[in-house]
Amino acid sequence: MRRSRRLHRLEPSAVAGVMSRDITNFKSFWKTTTFSSIVDPTIYLLAFGLGFGALVSTVNGIDYLYFVGTGMVATAVLFSSVFSAMYGVFIKHRFQHTYDAILAAPVDVEELATAEVLWIGIRAGVYGMAPLVVAILFGLDPSWGMLVVPFIGAVTALGFAALGVFAAASVSKIDHFNYIQTALITPLFLISGTFFPIDELPHGFVIASNLNPLYHCVELVRHAVVFGFETVDLWHATFLIAFAVASWRLAIWRLEKRLID
Repeated sequence: MRRSRRLHRLEPSAVAGVMSRDITNFKSFWKTTTFSSIVDPTIYLLAFGLGFGALVSTVNGIDYLYFVGTGMVATAVLFSSVFSAMYGVFIKHRFQHTYDAILAAPVDVEELATAEVLWIGIRAGVYGMAPLVVAILFGLDPSWGMLVVPFIGAVTALGFAALGVFAAASVSKIDHFNYIQTALITPLFLISGTFFPIDELPHGFVIASNLNPLYHCVELVRHAVVFGFETVDLWHATFLIAFAVASWRLAIWRLEKRLID
């Protein structure tokens, strides 16, 4: 018999158990996931950095390739978190019935969702370093600030992984993810400040960008790697943490309705 849900409490052993299963399973497909998570943003980086870089030499005082390289960290984090969560959770629940088996053990939905989000978030934080490595190969000077980039990426990825879990628990068909990708993910990607500064955009777009978690990730990474941290980065970090917590709670709520109610 499944346990009743325990509000506001997580057992580390249960979360670790689900994560260990994810890690073991990841060993069977890590090559393909790593390939796409690293190569996709790298292609964007080279295409925009070298392509537009021939027309635009500097942006905000730095080489355009470095501008894009630091911005692409957010894109790498986005691609390797939200899509992994959406498709992975949907397949585990609808086709493989993995969650039915897990919930038969001493694990509740809160612990299950938390473990999924944590694993994807940590993994995406590591993958987010790929564009920086490429930018270094093209001349970006390494800095001590790069050491905090995986943490910035992981916090951002926690929010988007939880958003992916929420989406997977909300749709009835897997092809409904196309709506989410087109109407939500793509606009967030385009107005994140990755490829061009948002300051010169129409006022409405500037406001929308400031509500975009990717924008706050981009700003934190650029400051960490190139410009140095500023007071405004406290706001960027606070926004990302709030986004992660809110998305995590929404993911738990929606997944519980799908699995239990």
